[in-house]
Amino acid sequence: MKTHLRLLTLAIFLPLLSIAQTGKVFDNLSLSSKILKSDRKFAIYLPPDYETSQRTYPVLYLLHGAGDDQTGWVQFGEVLSIADESVRNGTATPMIIVMPDANTGRRGYFNDIKGDWNYEDFFFKELMPYVEKKYRIKQEKRSRAIAGLSMGGGGTFIYALHHPELFSSACPLSAAVGSLSLEDAKKNVRRNTADASDQAIETYYKTYSTLPLLDTLTAERKTAIRWYIDCGDDDFLYEGNSLVHIAMRKKEIPHEFRTRDGGHTWTYWRASLPKVLEFVSQAFHQF
Repeated sequence: MKTHLRLLTLAIFLPLLSIAQTGKVFDNLSLSSKILKSDRKFAIYLPPDYETSQRTYPVLYLLHGAGDDQTGWVQFGEVLSIADESVRNGTATPMIIVMPDANTGRRGYFNDIKGDWNYEDFFFKELMPYVEKKYRIKQEKRSRAIAGLSMGGGGTFIYALHHPELFSSACPLSAAVGSLSLEDAKKNVRRNTADASDQAIETYYKTYSTLPLLDTLTAERKTAIRWYIDCGDDDFLYEGNSLVHIAMRKKEIPHEFRTRDGGHTWTYWRASLPKVLEFVSQAFHQF
């Protein structure tokens, strides 16, 4: 009889224990931005033990691609199940994952060349301070990482290169690395801003394209970030990612460059995410 009761008790409580070990995602949160003069949405993943502990957590800023919003990594990237599984199997440490919306009002993570839509300023001056105060997030370089796909991969490169003092690791996936030359930049910018001057375009190119930023990297900054770069061999952005890899090798910038069979698809990025979580967790632990 006692054995029967024990088995009955286990049958009741094991499912509850399983539920308790699940993280949570909130994908329709917002904050008011003075810089962008609008409310800005974001999504957040909280690890399984967030509500039952009092400790602080490292944070990963996870950026979506063009055409998606803050729900992209939630809906198509399956961030909840992948992060939960990575924590459960011990390949990733429990962390908070912040996913901002960069597809409302205008598209992209950078300050506009005309200076009237400064998303990068919003990210560092408003979003990051807001979430790191509201949630129990560790607020030092060693506990902060950034990753993203496509347009968000480009944002990952630029944000980490602009602010290596803020991030321990960066993981661009299938990244849009920016214009590959100044001439390309002139063509690209003038599609939307026909009256932009040559000087303004050159300044913008040197600020928001990965290759020129790498070219001016100081010796001290070469090892400031742990880099994990991943792009499919059938991806239309493979050339730019390969050129960045070659440039980093020539500049002796330590990095991991991975390529697998695949294209510019969520199937590819879902397979990338567990490795990203493992890689940033190594950075969280090693400093």
